Amino acid sequence: MADKLNRELIRSFIDPYRVTDGKKFKLAALDPDDTASFTPERKAEAKELLARGINWLADKQDVLYAHDRWSLLLIFQAMDAAGKDSTIKHVMSGVNPQGCQVFSFKEPSAEELDHDFLWRYLQCLPERGRIGIFNRSYYEEVLVVRVHKEILEKQKLPDECMTKHIWKDRLEDIKNFERYLTRNGTLVLKFFLNVSKNEQKRRFLKRLDLPEKHWKFAMSDIKERQYWKDYMRAYEDAIKATATDYAPWFVVPADNKWFMRLVVAAAVVEALDKIKLSYPDVDKAKLKEIGSARATLEKS
Repeated sequence: MADKLNRELIRSFIDPYRVTDGKKFKLAALDPDDTASFTPERKAEAKELLARGINWLADKQDVLYAHDRWSLLLIFQAMDAAGKDSTIKHVMSGVNPQGCQVFSFKEPSAEELDHDFLWRYLQCLPERGRIGIFNRSYYEEVLVVRVHKEILEKQKLPDECMTKHIWKDRLEDIKNFERYLTRNGTLVLKFFLNVSKNEQKRRFLKRLDLPEKHWKFAMSDIKERQYWKDYMRAYEDAIKATATDYAPWFVVPADNKWFMRLVVAAAVVEALDKIKLSYPDVDKAKLKEIGSARATLEKS
């Protein structure tokens, strides 16, 4: 998928959804049902390309791990039922678990609430050579916490820090934090899986209709739908404030999961393809040691 002949094709998948400058960004201008040039008749072709991307990513991860210089942080944000879990499962299906870490952030603990809002996420950053996946992330601190301000009260901030500029300040801190990460060898890719409200409803109903999906249902998911406009406003503000060349957002149409997975895979493939990765060089002493080991094994 990442050979020279296909790099232009990869860019064509992701460029319409890549956001590196949020000044003119409007979330409402993007169609969650978009599939670019991939009509339903080309669905099989999209799946074949995804399979090639998954295989390429598996090979590239092996080099990333051995190279031990770069790390990759993938951030997934979305409304409920947008497909975060299934996208992570499909796109990363060929990756060696030893080189990949997935973290899902739930309600913070008492210990976490006694620290700054980024502290618990810092503990989970990927080591060099590894891929880290945040299934929800520090962006929740300017999304759900912004929509439900009662959560902010539990964070025990000094009164002097609870200003009308708190969301702007947090977004600035996040942007600076991501600049810090990239300056220290961590690639940061951020995905907002852009599902429509109608498609979310359809998926919720499916969870209610199918017994094997009942475990996914939570009444809180239904209640959150009443805050849809507030969440869309918070997402738009977050993307506007933190979209950069070094830590881009990809606002991925999520009403068609097969296309959404292709876009995510293409973005990851492109990012790893851009950096210079190689297996470590072996010096003369090591080569001599290898030759000696071969001779010993052949005689045994």
